[in-house]
Amino acid sequence: MPLISDPRLLTGYEHAEDAGVYKISDDLALVQTLDFFTPTVDDPYTFGQIAATNALNDIYAMGAKPLTAMNIVCFPIKTMDKSVLREVLRGGLNKMHEAGVLLMGGHSVEDNEIKYGLSVTGTIHPDKVLYNRGARPGDQLILTKPLGTGIVSTALKADAVHDALLQKSIACMTELNKKASELMLAAGDIHSCTDITGFGFLGHACETIEDSDVGLRIFSSAIPILEGVRDLSETGYIPGGLYRNRDFRIALVEKAPSCPDWIFDVCFDPQTAGGLFFSLPAAKAQSLVETMHAAGITNATIVGDVTSEHPGRIFME
Repeated sequence: MPLISDPRLLTGYEHAEDAGVYKISDDLALVQTLDFFTPTVDDPYTFGQIAATNALNDIYAMGAKPLTAMNIVCFPIKTMDKSVLREVLRGGLNKMHEAGVLLMGGHSVEDNEIKYGLSVTGTIHPDKVLYNRGARPGDQLILTKPLGTGIVSTALKADAVHDALLQKSIACMTELNKKASELMLAAGDIHSCTDITGFGFLGHACETIEDSDVGLRIFSSAIPILEGVRDLSETGYIPGGLYRNRDFRIALVEKAPSCPDWIFDVCFDPQTAGGLFFSLPAAKAQSLVETMHAAGITNATIVGDVTSEHPGRIFME
């Protein structure tokens, strides 16, 4: 579709950013996003928490502060009790309260399958927006959450996930990136940022370097992955989205023999409410990781670096 050009639109959908940014004045811009999906877990309250977290995190990925939200609901009112919907909405409201976000209303439609999410609006200074592009040679790359939630959700449908792993996956998907974003912004000099969601770790990483003059080097041994995901992956609990993500982006990624096949697969696993993935000067990276660990973001890890040696490509070592 033809794009409408406007100098006030700082970013729209042309570069797969996590949210759109519209400049209101010299010191204020609106940040807007929308996301909703079908349940990833059985418990309706937890599903509401996950869906709200997933939407809110897009605002944090832009370096912005979320302010208001509106519910988006599809519900089979003729075949499902309204108490289920109440619990979904209650879960979403819980995360909005945690984020300091005001619920303004929303819209619901009757559907054969339940779906839930949020439209979220936030604010930021126009000069402080974080984009998914802008990484510089010599930067290091930090990922704040472990991978594997898509594989866990797929295995859950076959009742093949033990409770400990399920609870870790749920804890990951219901964790707002609020604190991680605040600590990242306090560190300063963040050159690029995105969050890891449906396109998987490598899919979103490709967005940061596509048609650019930099490439990424990823250390497979450093990538945080939920314990137990390897067994599920090698057993065959692979979501269809993983294959689609890999097929779509494989031309931009080169895997070294040192990178295990199962880790390579997990790096294409579609995530829900995944962590922040950002670049900053190498001199600041380790200190920020330690600060995040002290603040309870224990999976924050340096997972690679930015190079000018292979622009527009990712090497997995």
